[in-house]
Amino acid sequence: MIDLDPALRPCFEGAVDLHVHSGPDVLPRKMDDLALARRVAEEGMGGFVLKSHHVPTADRATLVRQLHPGVLAVGSLTLNNFVGGINPQAVEVAALLGARVVWFPTVDAQNEADHLGQVPPEKKPYWASLQEQWLAEGRLRPPIQVLDEAGQVRPEVRTVLEVLRDRDLVLATGHLNPREILAVVREAVALRVRRIVITHVDFPTVNLPLDLQRELAQMGAFLEHCFTTPETGKVTWESVFHAVRQTGPERNVLSTDLGQPRALHPVDGMAAFIRRFAEAGFAVHEIRRMTVENPRSLVE
Repeated sequence: MIDLDPALRPCFEGAVDLHVHSGPDVLPRKMDDLALARRVAEEGMGGFVLKSHHVPTADRATLVRQLHPGVLAVGSLTLNNFVGGINPQAVEVAALLGARVVWFPTVDAQNEADHLGQVPPEKKPYWASLQEQWLAEGRLRPPIQVLDEAGQVRPEVRTVLEVLRDRDLVLATGHLNPREILAVVREAVALRVRRIVITHVDFPTVNLPLDLQRELAQMGAFLEHCFTTPETGKVTWESVFHAVRQTGPERNVLSTDLGQPRALHPVDGMAAFIRRFAEAGFAVHEIRRMTVENPRSLVE
């Protein structure tokens, strides 16, 4: 069982982690979907979104819900080259299978290609080894562009956003850079997309300035902070707390981005995240807003 002060249990019970990497996947994971669901059910957490950089997860989530009906297992799609990039038809099919979250490009984002060669080997992301292998073999497809030369969203991006609106799916911005994020979110808001998450706002290759975080929050987007980012020293814990204080718990969500073999289990990571925020002086109702209420409002 997790070690969590009883006063903090309301922040954990029913919590939905919007960003979990479990197996089966093309990279080794700490646990598979069913083991994750069992642990979530045993501990009293609410659920999770299954994320893969490489494969859709809606069909897996459906099976998990059948076997663990008390767990909110949510499927997703990431618009990398493995599904045709910015592919509206892939989004339509994912929606028909029950997906609720669609991430814009992550490992195949132009933003990641621009940064990867500058990162020391010991600090490269977990998925980088596959990208480098395919690049060496001459099999890596070009990075995905979401904006044209004038800085406007490409037609296929607009079509994807229309599908998200019509299917009432969650737009998650993936690993786009700040300029791309702002352009895509502005277009999404103009098209009346209702559910928007700015993916790990302080991840090094995303690194959204605080004024831009405020602007996006004012536009109705939720700002996602992931446990792994400060826990692995990519940013300081105080910078995370400061950003949340400045933008307000009502516009933030706390996810873990866990599932790597040597990292904490996502359930333990969520509990640790809650403890960190409590130690930083956040009230129980503020933390619960970010772990339970806001995530559920997005995916239920």
